[in-house]
Amino acid sequence: MHGWFLDLYVHEDDGLIVWVMLDDGQRLRLRYPFPLTFYAAGTTRQLHELGVWLKNRTPAPGLSRALRRDLFVPEPLNLLAIEVENPANQPHLFHDAAQAFPDLTYYDADVEIGLRFASQTGAFPTAYCRIVYEGDRLLELRALDSPWDLDPQPCPLRVMELEPDSDPNHSAPAGINVMFDRRVYHMPLEPARPLLINLAALLQKFDPDLLLTAWGDTWLLPRLLELSGKHGMPLPLNRETGPDVLRKASRTYFSYGQIIYRGEQVHLFGRVHIDRSNAMLYGDYGLEGVLEVGRVTGLPLQTAARVSPGTGISSMQILTALRTDVLVPWHKQQAEREKTGLDLLNFDQGGLVYQPLIGLHRDVGEIDFVSMYPSIMVRCNISPECTPNGLNDPPINEPGLIPQTLAPLLKKRIALKHRLVETPPWDPRLKLDKARSLAHKWLLVTCFGYLGYKNARFGRIESHEAVTFNGREALLRAKEAAEDCEFNILQMYVDGLWVQKPGATSPRDYDRLLDEIAQRTGLSIALDGIYRWV
Repeated sequence: MHGWFLDLYVHEDDGLIVWVMLDDGQRLRLRYPFPLTFYAAGTTRQLHELGVWLKNRTPAPGLSRALRRDLFVPEPLNLLAIEVENPANQPHLFHDAAQAFPDLTYYDADVEIGLRFASQTGAFPTAYCRIVYEGDRLLELRALDSPWDLDPQPCPLRVMELEPDSDPNHSAPAGINVMFDRRVYHMPLEPARPLLINLAALLQKFDPDLLLTAWGDTWLLPRLLELSGKHGMPLPLNRETGPDVLRKASRTYFSYGQIIYRGEQVHLFGRVHIDRSNAMLYGDYGLEGVLEVGRVTGLPLQTAARVSPGTGISSMQILTALRTDVLVPWHKQQAEREKTGLDLLNFDQGGLVYQPLIGLHRDVGEIDFVSMYPSIMVRCNISPECTPNGLNDPPINEPGLIPQTLAPLLKKRIALKHRLVETPPWDPRLKLDKARSLAHKWLLVTCFGYLGYKNARFGRIESHEAVTFNGREALLRAKEAAEDCEFNILQMYVDGLWVQKPGATSPRDYDRLLDEIAQRTGLSIALDGIYRWV
């Protein structure tokens, strides 16, 4: 059989549950045997003591010796591999082991289940797959398309929209609107019993794969669940009949000089719930962008919709590590190397900024490198475990973990940008391609910062500095190329230049300059605009 992979989660008794949508329209809940393995590193005595402790657990996990590669250690590590039959038991076992043996180093211990599944099966949310099953057991699931396909097999998601008739932050809603297949149903909140009966009937009749809500996390679904419990009337928000919905508490954190509040989250089992008001960057790229983030990161859609781009790029790195048998550390372990004051002056300089020439300028062209920092990371093989190359150096070693992660994403974004230039405004692909390109943009924007982030598992500040070093070099080469092509430099800012030349008023007047810069730097560059005056 063939169909699409929708969602997965861990069930307390049945282990890993996978939901698929078959070509014939069936929606199936399938159990999939999926033991999880994590690793511990330490002295022989420490690992022996851990092994004895684990054998006394009920149920006892499988134990074996393993050799695996830590990205930051030159030789493979001798490890104790701990295999847990039911994935539901693994987090508790790891937590207890880390409490009892805090001096050990743990790997692959807290990896998102969707990433483990993607690394082993190649499947990702909305992937078109070959599905082999018997009864309610999934025997094989193999992806037939790739997250990097420009035109994947369309996924036939059944989407139901729910929203209150007013913003609950400003006034108490009097009812909710339910939309499905271009039909709109308005239901008053009071009395509650008819509301619950009618909404349950619509959910059972249309059986949506995805609930798209407004204020669903923070008000609507909690309110509906409250009414359901108060009146003793079940509401089939889940397709799964056993567990309640998963509610994650709201939180507040400090980031980049701001205090950020993230509302409560409500995750469903068997259906996907996305709250437009609580989803990250939904206003930028919509549902199409959320689906694309799920495809390229491998994260379940309900998670992909709510995490930051930094978590998305980190998930992609973890997925690459799992696929290449690189250990995923529980905590970041690498500190910044010692540097002299002169070293800091040479390397810790950030992006190059050229003070603009003050005045009124005619015939100004704005040219930008396309995803400059990610392109440098790929071209110069900048990764924590590698010695970076220069802009024009031939590759001297295999691509590192970071370039392996970014290369296909960068290639897809550049291909979409080229297609967007040629796509007429009436083409139905235009909205989809714009949304996907924006989703890629946010992931690529954060990949540079995450390389130097203090808690990034595969980050290292020296790699971060190598990127800005090559960025400054590329911008200086672009400046020299512009001057050799008789352009005046008005301003340079990290990854772009504003140049001026009398009579340069059409894109073809910049073709020679763009070709020259691309040849000297090895990076893609594009003309973003021509201004009559600045």
